[in-house]
Amino acid sequence: MLGHDIIVIGASAGGVEAMKEVVRGLPPDIPASIFVVLHIPPDGTSVLATILDRVGNLPAAMAKDREEIRPGRIYVARPDCHLLVKRGYVRLVRGPKENSMRPAVDPLFRTAARAYGPRVVGVVLSGTLDDGTAGLLAIKSRSGVAIIQDPEDALYSSMPRSALENVEVDYCLPAAEIPSLLVQLANEPVEEEGEFAMSDEMEQEADIAEFE
Repeated sequence: MLGHDIIVIGASAGGVEAMKEVVRGLPPDIPASIFVVLHIPPDGTSVLATILDRVGNLPAAMAKDREEIRPGRIYVARPDCHLLVKRGYVRLVRGPKENSMRPAVDPLFRTAARAYGPRVVGVVLSGTLDDGTAGLLAIKSRSGVAIIQDPEDALYSSMPRSALENVEVDYCLPAAEIPSLLVQLANEPVEEEGEFAMSDEMEQEADIAEFE
C-alpha cells in the first residue's frame, strides 16, 4: 500500500537554508518523490539543484518537461517556468505568473493535489507574502497533509504564517524536525485515494498555470 509519497515543498526569501535543513535529513531510501519551488527571478540562474544535491542524500536536479516521476529524487523548478505534477510525470510551463512569480508554489501544490490526492504532503517554508496558502488549501481539500515551518523558526515568516492563519495545518515544526516527519508519512499507508473532489474554482486555478 502506498504512503504519502508525493512531497511538494515551497519557499521564497530565506528558503534556501530551510530547504537545506529539510533535504539534509532525508535518507536515500525514502519511498517518496520530492518537488521543490523556490521563488527565482525569471532571468536568474538557479543553483538550488546543485546545492540540494550536494547537501543531502538524494539526487537533486532541475526538472525536465515530461520527465517521469521516480521515488528517491528531488525535482527542482527552473527559472521562469511553473513546475506542475501530472500523473506519473512533470510539466514545465510558462503559464501566467501567480503571486507575481513564475515559478510559484501554488501551481505545484494544486496540480499535485489533483493528480495524487491524499498521497500528497505540502510543505511551506520561509518566505514573504502568501504563496503556498491556496495550494495547501487544495491539498487539504483532497485529504493530503499540510506542514509549515514554524514562523518563529523561519527567517521570513509571512508565507508560513499566512498558511497557519488560513489553512487547517496538520503540523507546524522547526525546519530541522520536518525531515523525520516526512519519512514517517512516506512510510505511513494511505488507505485509499478515494473520491476527493476539488472545487470547480480550484480545478480552474490548477488549469490556469498551463495557459501559455
